[in-house]
Parts: sequence; C-alpha cells; structure tokens
Amino acid sequence: MPYLIDTFDREHTQALRQALRDQHLDYLETNKSLLLACGAKLDDEGILGSGSVYIVDVETRQAAEEFINGDPFTKGGLFENIVITRWRKAYLDGKNYL
Repeated sequence: MPYLIDTFDREHTQALRQALRDQHLDYLETNKSLLLACGAKLDDEGILGSGSVYIVDVETRQAAEEFINGDPFTKGGLFENIVITRWRKAYLDGKNYL
C-alpha cells in the first residue's frame, strides 16, 4: 500500500533548497520506480517552495521512512517536519483503482 510523505521546509531556507536541488533530483531519478507522484509545494505565484509531497509505492512505513531519510533535502536539513501517512490509491491519472 502506498504512502504519502508531506514535508515542510524550515523558514528562510530557499537558498538551501536551491543548493540541494540537483542532488535531490538525482535521488528522485535513481528512485523513480518507487514514485507514483512527487513535487514541490509552491506559493501562489509558483515561485517559492515551502515543502514537498511524495507518494511512494512501498509496502511498509519503514520503507517510506528510509526513502525520505535518503533524500538529500532531508540529509541537508531542509525539512522542519515530515508527515508520513498510509495512502489508498483510489484514482490516479484519471483511472479508478477501486
């Protein structure tokens, strides 16, 4: 069963986010087989990031924790808070999975 990982950046860390971005994207590319979806949470202007959302296709909370703990954003101290929630895939890309 997939897990949703919702992350929240520490305040005033836009420079850190940018500094870690390439490593983060490499990490996502390396682990793309686990990703159902992911992306940054942005302000209304679509410019500043405030965190990220990941939906990972893993079987256990431990695997979800290992995934997010391996992310350079986590290792670099970008996140103030990380929330991991088990997620039921009901609809994805317009397809019903129920």
